[in-house]
Amino acid sequence: MPLSNNESLNRWTPFLFKNGMATKNRVVVPPMASGTANLQGAVSLNTLSHYQKLTEAGAGILFVEYTYVHPSGRSELNQLGLDSDNKIPAHEELSSIIKKYGALAGIQLVHGGGKSAASLTGGKLLGTSSIVVPTKENNLEIPMETTLREIESYQNWYVEAAIRAAKAGYDIIELHSAHGYGLNQWLSPLTNQRIDEYGGSLQNRSKMLFEIFLKIRTALPDKILGIRIPGEDHFDGGLTQNEMLFVTQKLQDLGADFLDVSSGIGGWRRPADRTGEGYLLPEATLIQKNIKIPVIGVGGIESGAFIDDSIARQKVAFTAVGRKILKSPMHFFNEVLIEKDLLA
Repeated sequence: MPLSNNESLNRWTPFLFKNGMATKNRVVVPPMASGTANLQGAVSLNTLSHYQKLTEAGAGILFVEYTYVHPSGRSELNQLGLDSDNKIPAHEELSSIIKKYGALAGIQLVHGGGKSAASLTGGKLLGTSSIVVPTKENNLEIPMETTLREIESYQNWYVEAAIRAAKAGYDIIELHSAHGYGLNQWLSPLTNQRIDEYGGSLQNRSKMLFEIFLKIRTALPDKILGIRIPGEDHFDGGLTQNEMLFVTQKLQDLGADFLDVSSGIGGWRRPADRTGEGYLLPEATLIQKNIKIPVIGVGGIESGAFIDDSIARQKVAFTAVGRKILKSPMHFFNEVLIEKDLLA
């Protein structure tokens, strides 16, 4: 069935979430690692300056980069963390800067799982199974399998970090379950080969994500809460599109407010057989056609015409623009978003 076209929808159309908060347009700045945190994972002056510059793009939603929920889930030396209460005040300053310029402030929470190194995590690399996470760019270490006794702590790290994010004033919380990081490792048959209740069938492999999400949804019933997921793993033997349809429909039933559809175990880089703008949009569009909550589409998107076409044809509800905004936020605003005023 062809996608319906609604010419009244475009890049400037606001979106109203069910908690009453609205975006001023359909452009999203996705989470992009800046490497600006200090060695303790705290927001620095460089972090504040970096995100203030990104506000110049004029996006409706601006996500703070992947932020670890516990030191065992750190993936980079200068990665942001939200693993302790003493980091809340600086995050509150960061969220205030983003909101001051008219965007909804989002933050992405992550545990790196086996996609890290023991030297970064305090000596223990905590994975779903004792299987090296396959990537297209690195040779990683063999992680230790998370025990059933450790799972409650693992889940609580996410819940506690989400509560801190709410206290810090973030409007939106996104769980990172894509790009081969921790929650993606629980979902994927490539990295989850457990023989207990958290492994085997897709239902079991989804159990960790569903339980964490539901705990956060219960703790923060009015917060805009979503998940970055793979449309598929883009790796042989990994998650398929049909499997992700099951996952996304279940997340909708559990109370997700949006889904951010990207790539999976293979990492965020462009698949070799994809070209042009919106190279991950086919998976996002398939999911958007099968659920009612909004989907964010990603993948080399940069032009106003492409954004308008994607929104008008209801392929996705939002489009994320990463590298073009990162390169020059003000140039993007002048080229893509100020156009509305010029056409008025």
